[in-house]
Amino acid sequence: MIMAVLTGFAMAQEKKGKTETAVIQTSAECGDCKDRIEGGLNYTKGVLFAELDLETKKVTVKFNTKKISLQQVKEKIASIGYDADEVKADSVAQKKLPACCQPGGMKNKQ
Repeated sequence: MIMAVLTGFAMAQEKKGKTETAVIQTSAECGDCKDRIEGGLNYTKGVLFAELDLETKKVTVKFNTKKISLQQVKEKIASIGYDADEVKADSVAQKKLPACCQPGGMKNKQ
């Protein structure tokens, strides 16, 4: 009986997958970028948590590896219009961003 419970627990854990945390360099510029990236990631299946530090432009993402890969997380950020490490922003999505969110947008605003 105990062995069956333990085996069931092990199988449930395997289905849940492994939780991983990654820090990804983005091309975010402002608070709107922060809202857009965090919102996009936090509503993505498999992402448990996402928070962008605007000073460093790095987003910390906690995700379930059974549901989403690190590459897919980066591709999600790129599809929103931002660079994510080596994955370049989708150019169409980037052009749709407000001027302040464009590359160098905050420098141009000053």
